[in-house]
Amino acid sequence: MHPPPIQILFDEENVLAVYKPEGIASIRERHKESPFLQGLLADQLGCRLYVVHRLDKDVSGVILFARTAEAHRSLNLQFESREVEKSYRALVYGALPEDEGVIDEPLREFGSGRVAVDRERGRACRTEFRVVDRLAGWTLLEVTPLTGRRHQIRAHLYSIGHPVAGDPLYGDRRSRLGMSRLMLHAGSITFRLPERGTTTVEAPCPESFERRMEAIA
Repeated sequence: MHPPPIQILFDEENVLAVYKPEGIASIRERHKESPFLQGLLADQLGCRLYVVHRLDKDVSGVILFARTAEAHRSLNLQFESREVEKSYRALVYGALPEDEGVIDEPLREFGSGRVAVDRERGRACRTEFRVVDRLAGWTLLEVTPLTGRRHQIRAHLYSIGHPVAGDPLYGDRRSRLGMSRLMLHAGSITFRLPERGTTTVEAPCPESFERRMEAIA
């Protein structure tokens, strides 16, 4: 049985933005033969694709690929200089006391694969958040990572006592209760193209995300 086609959100000037469903890895996983987004998309389009950035396997939303080495270099430079802007929706456990804030804590990856705050050996990380809605026992956030570390949003929100709902790595039974997916979605990405200038691509929250929101509203 063939997987459904990957939804293309933007395709211009050798830059491709697509919708990544939750539950599929962005790139090939080590020692695994399961399908991955880059491979499925390359087969679908019949061309080579360059990886620009990644989304965690359990995260849904918009992700970029490059069709050429030149476009790949251009996007990589934009990520390195923090010109690329990304916005996420995150449902977190508990009620945040403030309506907006910044988490500015260094993170380090440990041998277990988990990431945690380490003020001595961690790498600088900064995450901004804003409350979108307050629900009974939960808070919906708009989250903007200003750096791009692995598991940054998940580890940062966990570090302040508000893990992302349904997270299998961070949080506890209370924050996973009744959640069939990780409630983190990459909603938009803004980058620069030579001919078009600043470009924003958006991906609405999928039905799996909206169903869980409706269930707890």
